[in-house]
Amino acid sequence: MAMRAMQLCFIGDSFVAGVGDEQALGWVGRVMSTVHSRSVDRSGYNLGVRRDTSGDIRARWEREVNARLKLDVPLKLCFSFGANDCTDDGHGRPHIPIADVISNTESVLIAAVKMTSVMMIGPLPIRDDVAADTRIAELDQELGTVCRALGVPYLTVFDEMSGCQVWTQGAARGDGTHPNAAGYQTLALHVLEWPAFQH
Repeated sequence: MAMRAMQLCFIGDSFVAGVGDEQALGWVGRVMSTVHSRSVDRSGYNLGVRRDTSGDIRARWEREVNARLKLDVPLKLCFSFGANDCTDDGHGRPHIPIADVISNTESVLIAAVKMTSVMMIGPLPIRDDVAADTRIAELDQELGTVCRALGVPYLTVFDEMSGCQVWTQGAARGDGTHPNAAGYQTLALHVLEWPAFQH
């Protein structure tokens, strides 16, 4: 019997892109590698862009997904963003206020769920910016509420990665924010164990 084909688009920021990983895989590459090792016919597209905010993703996601869409193959979208919105704008304020992040996210998800199956992974810690991490923790809760209201599966990873030595030590040895290969492997395992990703 032929394997059922599936397309997955991962849309987000530098953590989706895998910045800091000396093996250039990130968590997305590791997730897809494991999926392929299970003989599942899935095509994965990494649409992570460094420094992207929710506004950037709102502006680009649909165009980029449509460019990869094959109408005869089922599609899943996995969004993960928010950390860049919460970083300091140079004046003690976040780049994007949380209310605007929520508005951007709602716009993205409402359109996405009309297209196909959607899931979201929460924002990850900046680590070297305490104020940003405080905002990210708040945003994480707000995004979870938005996703529940829209029926979108949501995986919160902020607390888990903030307290993960593999993640934080890898980031400390790098640019202070992005983990190394071992950190991304830890996150990949969380995603692979998430029931929403397995279906």
